[in-house]
Amino acid sequence: MKKILSTILACALLTACDSNEVADVSLGLLTTKDIKISVLKDPLIDGVTCHIANVEADLDFADPSDMSISCRQTGEITPAMLANIDKSKSGEVVFKKSKSILFKSLKIRRIFDEESQTLMYLSYSTKETSGSYKHSLSTVPLWGTKAFAEPAAITQ
Repeated sequence: MKKILSTILACALLTACDSNEVADVSLGLLTTKDIKISVLKDPLIDGVTCHIANVEADLDFADPSDMSISCRQTGEITPAMLANIDKSKSGEVVFKKSKSILFKSLKIRRIFDEESQTLMYLSYSTKETSGSYKHSLSTVPLWGTKAFAEPAAITQ
């Protein structure tokens, strides 16, 4: 039991147990903060891969809210994939990660802009920091994919 608890504690402190983590950049010798870069495959749109960079403070109760996101087409995007997504103006959350013990989290939301035939991925913090909700946006145009629909073909 003691061994299991120490493994869980080490995992929580080191945060190296994140299977999506592809890079870890130290912010210096005298800090416990690192920039972690994670990869996220959209669960409904297989042809989209996002990379999220955010600061993690290993020994703090809350991580900073700053983050950035970059998404690209890395495979086929089909009309069948688009048929399964939420097309409302607020879209849907495709990823969520806790950033503190006090209800702050990092969320990635997919929103479809039908008029411009673009998938938008919005990363944001759910807690206000210094008078601002931190956020970042990345877009994936459907131009050149099987899912692209000519503007005249879109029914209003």
